[in-house]
Amino acid sequence: MSRVAKAPVEIPSSVEVALQGNDIWVKGPKGEMAWRCHQLVEPSQDAESGTLTFQPRQRSTRAVATTGTTRSVVNNMVVGVSEGFERRLELRGVGYRAQVEGSTLHLVLGFSHPVRYTIPEGVSVECPSQTEVVVRGADKQQVGQVAAQIRGFRPPEPYKGKGVRYADERVALKEAKKK
Repeated sequence: MSRVAKAPVEIPSSVEVALQGNDIWVKGPKGEMAWRCHQLVEPSQDAESGTLTFQPRQRSTRAVATTGTTRSVVNNMVVGVSEGFERRLELRGVGYRAQVEGSTLHLVLGFSHPVRYTIPEGVSVECPSQTEVVVRGADKQQVGQVAAQIRGFRPPEPYKGKGVRYADERVALKEAKKK
């Protein structure tokens, strides 16, 4: 069986989990989320120890793999509603800057026009400085998707490193053409 699926999901005291059949509802201080498990996975909740466990309903490879994936998704839900997720982006380049106005992120990225990005529900975007963008939310997938879309407007180019990059991203620079 998958080693990931064997580990139980620990539920903090600030988080409520409801399990009905294959539907899982998680509610915490940062929000609430719901998810339906695959029919190959059997979720179970232990009220005494405050954990969720997952077992495959069959002994097939697909059922075992799906069980590990389900455990990871539910663990991300629990962490998201209790602590939340965050992705930091940096803008590198002369004149590159970001600013949040209401539910719109305004980016100046060296184009002839400013880029306007509408921030979706469930995600908050902040700009602590003109060259930093912080994306926060309870849904790990949605936070990563918003950060990837912002980065996609001007990915870092390989010669000077200009563009939008993740704060922990290391861009390998190429050497210029030799004469």
